Amino acid sequence: MAQTPVQGMGERLSIVVSGLPAVGKTTVARAIADRFNLLYYSGGDILKELAIARGYMHSGSDWWDKEHGIMFLEEREFNPEFDKHVDDYLIALVKRGGVVVTSYTLPWLIDGEAIKILLKGSREKRAERMAARDSIPYEEALRIVTIRDERNKSLYKKLYNIDLCKDIDVFDFVINTDHLKAESVIDIVCNIVEHLIKYMGKGI
Repeated sequence: MAQTPVQGMGERLSIVVSGLPAVGKTTVARAIADRFNLLYYSGGDILKELAIARGYMHSGSDWWDKEHGIMFLEEREFNPEFDKHVDDYLIALVKRGGVVVTSYTLPWLIDGEAIKILLKGSREKRAERMAARDSIPYEEALRIVTIRDERNKSLYKKLYNIDLCKDIDVFDFVINTDHLKAESVIDIVCNIVEHLIKYMGKGI
């Protein structure tokens, strides 16, 4: 059951969930939004809307893993304005408060405006999740995860000088998801939020 919006960080709380492809960002972020009656925004979904507006085909929730998603990733590597536009939009939302956002880069671009949570997972485990989610062979999922990992790391290193796998000091909490079910990760994150809010002396 949804509760009243969480109060924190001086005003309404914002939470940013980050992590590499197929680590479970969307599942966890949506659950947090439902649990605490926060608005959910996906950086990847907003980028996909920009791509569709440019004529790329829409192909469902696994769009980033298919041809047009990879093609748009290539275009973004040569034109950083797509990512900068989305990041600026998400930064404004986080500062306003009352949101849960999934983003690769936002934790490095904001300071103190949100609880920042990193979900970590090995490439093999993430490929297993993708294979089950998208009903594709594990080998194909591993190939896709590897491509997306390397291309995204290269893109954001070039754009913001961020190392997605090493520069993790900006995060408030880091959770290794390899041996946890989605429900367990959700429970952990919700407990973190509840305890943090209580520690800050704010009601939920």
